[in-house]
Amino acid sequence: MHRTGVLLALLSAVLFGASTPLAKLLLGAVDPWMMAGLLYLGAGLGLGLMKAGHRLAGQPASEAPLQRADLPWLALVILAGGVLGPLLLMLGLSRTDAASASLLLNLESLATLAIAWVAFHENVDRRLLVGAGAILAGALVLSWQGGGQWGWGAPLIAGACLCWGIDNNLTRKLSAADPVQIALLKGVVAGSVNLGLALASGAPLPAPALLAAVLAVGFLGYGVSLVLFVLGLRHLGAARTGAYFALAPFVGALLAVGLLGEPLTVRLLLAGGLMAIGLWLHLTEQHEHEHDHLPLAHAHRHRHDAHHQHAHGPDDAPGEPHSHWHVHTPLRHRHPHYPDLHHRHRHDGAAAEADEPPAHPHG
Repeated sequence: MHRTGVLLALLSAVLFGASTPLAKLLLGAVDPWMMAGLLYLGAGLGLGLMKAGHRLAGQPASEAPLQRADLPWLALVILAGGVLGPLLLMLGLSRTDAASASLLLNLESLATLAIAWVAFHENVDRRLLVGAGAILAGALVLSWQGGGQWGWGAPLIAGACLCWGIDNNLTRKLSAADPVQIALLKGVVAGSVNLGLALASGAPLPAPALLAAVLAVGFLGYGVSLVLFVLGLRHLGAARTGAYFALAPFVGALLAVGLLGEPLTVRLLLAGGLMAIGLWLHLTEQHEHEHDHLPLAHAHRHRHDAHHQHAHGPDDAPGEPHSHWHVHTPLRHRHPHYPDLHHRHRHDGAAAEADEPPAHPHG
């Protein structure tokens, strides 16, 4: 499951990383606020068509739907990650070259890790902290413009990363639910808000061909990427999924140099080297110890592995993987693990689950 989570997070990173230089390429003809709205609207519309296609094909649903208790968290996710994050990124991208902007997006993994550690008490070891320090050092190198000057582009992109760090940690609370439903709602609502605000400010809609290009970038770089990221959160937790997602800026920087012909400067190489060290430290982390699982009840997509040994009722979906409400009995064992849905325990010597068992959605 760890390898699955890593692969999902890395694929998410590749898609999002490619979207940054492509958005930079399109920004010359599209207003930044308009771009922010259209990217997320493309994500929502594309995922909506995909979900409708699955239903028409008669494919059974294997994911747990969002519950009423999830809606406040979803609203905060949409505000932070869907409305404010992309707007700040587009404003920063319009003031920064695409290669530097792509590498600065490493700050998202740093913000995600810091919030997961401080606010949500995920276990973060020395290796992750040293890697985070290397990433921060690289970001500072990119932000410095010489002569004692700091440009506005870097702080705006850093603000976007902070918004997405908040978003990633709040999305962790929703990661048991259907990731396509989460990304679809986020895309449609956030995209509509920014699109409406852009139109109200006088920004024109782009020509049809350009509009289609922006929507396509949004579908892959924000929609499909977000679905993969939510699945990664389910397996790895917020801090580590964010760490693997640090691959995204390198993908964007390489494409910016190759696709847009931007110069390969000493500053870019130095920052990239520092950030590569940080990413390597994150990717090579190992975590294994004996731990306890307290009783837990929830619904999510699962197979009958070591953590899912339960009886089925007559109304539960047949076949695997499937989704239904189930109860975990107490269990103590040792194996490599990360803060996924079933391993959010303390590391202070009392290996008890940190999260309270959620209430039944019908209770």
